[in-house]
Amino acid sequence: MSRKIEFTKMHGAGNDYVYVDAARFPIDNPEELAVAWSDRHKGIGGDGLILICPPETPQGDFRMRMFNNDGSEGRMCGNGVRCVAKYVYDNGLTQKTVINLETLSGIKILNLHLGDDGLVESVTVDMGEAALAVPSQMATPDGAMREGVVENLGVSHRGTFVSMGNPHFVCFIDDVESFDVEREGRALELAPIFPERCNIEFATVRPDGSIRMRVWERGTGITMACGTGACATAVAAHLTGRAAERVEIVMDGGALTIELPANGHVMMTGPATTVFSGEIQV
Repeated sequence: MSRKIEFTKMHGAGNDYVYVDAARFPIDNPEELAVAWSDRHKGIGGDGLILICPPETPQGDFRMRMFNNDGSEGRMCGNGVRCVAKYVYDNGLTQKTVINLETLSGIKILNLHLGDDGLVESVTVDMGEAALAVPSQMATPDGAMREGVVENLGVSHRGTFVSMGNPHFVCFIDDVESFDVEREGRALELAPIFPERCNIEFATVRPDGSIRMRVWERGTGITMACGTGACATAVAAHLTGRAAERVEIVMDGGALTIELPANGHVMMTGPATTVFSGEIQV
C-alpha cells in the first residue's frame, strides 16, 4: 500500500539532504529510500537522507539518523545537525534556542542564531572533542597518524588522522583548486588502513590564514561541504602548526568558522538553509 511522505530539502553550505520528521512519518527502509531519493535525476536529489526522530534519552531533545546516498548510515554530519536545528525551530517543534541533539557520535549541543525574520539563520555546534587515536578507524599500532603517509591503488598522500566521531584523513597540498579530488579521494577512502573507510580532506592554507578545503565523503563522493571535515581540517591544521585556534574553512558550498577553545571542544558555526518542501509517494 502506497502512502505520501512530507519532506524538506535543506542544505548547510551546499551539503544538501532530504529531511523527514520521522515522528510523523515513520520510515522502515531508510537505507533504500536514501539511495532512491538522493538521485538527482530520478529522485529529490541530495547527498543523503536525514531522519528527525524522538529522543531515546532524557538528556536529548531530538535524535538524528543520517544516511549517505549509497544507503550507509553515518555517525555524524556537521552540516546536517545545523539543518535539523533550523527544521525543528522553524516548524514549531521547539521554542528552545539551545538544543541537545542525539547522534550516533553522542549528544551535540546546538546554539541557534535567529535572523530578523525570527527564523534560524545560523547555528553554532559544540562538536565535542576530536579524537586522534581510534584503533577501530585507523589500523596503526596506536590507532593514530600525524603527518603520515597512506597509499592505495597507486595513490600516496601525507596526512593527519582526526576522528569527529566519524573518521577523517586531512592532507595539506599546494593547490587544491585544480586537484583531482575524485580520483585521489576514492583511492584513499578504500585504503586498508581505514577499517571503516574514511572521509578524505584535501586542503590548502591561504595567505590570509583561511583554509581552502575540498572533500571526498565516504559513501557519498565529492560534496559541496562537510561540517565534520571542516572541524577535522581545523584540528589537523592546528596540530601541525598551520593555523591558530580560530580559522575559517572555505569549501565549495561556503565557509564555516571553526574554533578550538581551551576546553578541547571543537565549535563550528555556519548557515542552515531551507530549499523547498514537498510530498513524495512511496
